[in-house]
Amino acid sequence: MRRFGVVAACAAVTMVGGLAVGGCTVEDDSSTPAPDDGTATAEKQKAEGQGEEPQGGRSEAADGERDDLVSFEIDDRSQAGFEDIWVTWTITNRSSEKSDYTWEWEAVGPDGKRLYNSTEFATDVQPGQTATGESPTTLKTSGVTINITEFDRSKAW
Repeated sequence: MRRFGVVAACAAVTMVGGLAVGGCTVEDDSSTPAPDDGTATAEKQKAEGQGEEPQGGRSEAADGERDDLVSFEIDDRSQAGFEDIWVTWTITNRSSEKSDYTWEWEAVGPDGKRLYNSTEFATDVQPGQTATGESPTTLKTSGVTINITEFDRSKAW
């Protein structure tokens, strides 16, 4: 009987903690598509007035900050019936300072339902340097649309 009381107490603490953390999030329905080799998403955003303010003491305008994300795409490495879907990315630092990058993204199915979301990081990218990276996902299909929901370049210290 005592064991049941301990388990119940742990479950209650876990539920309260989960509700507290879950209530701290802020949803923003706006997102932008990931860069595509055939389109200039950043130019489209500039035309729509979606630029961000500079951060980290940079003197450059933030209008081109999103342009640093050269590519961000799905890489389907599935074999023999096992799903193995990754995201790959390329960042080129076009600023005059060493920079850190953070961006949030989502994968949206053909029906408009969000299937996956995550955050990517690239740190200490030197001016003019190109950095590449990849991350695994739990996606079951590569037939999704990738949207960048938040993008930030800040001065690396």
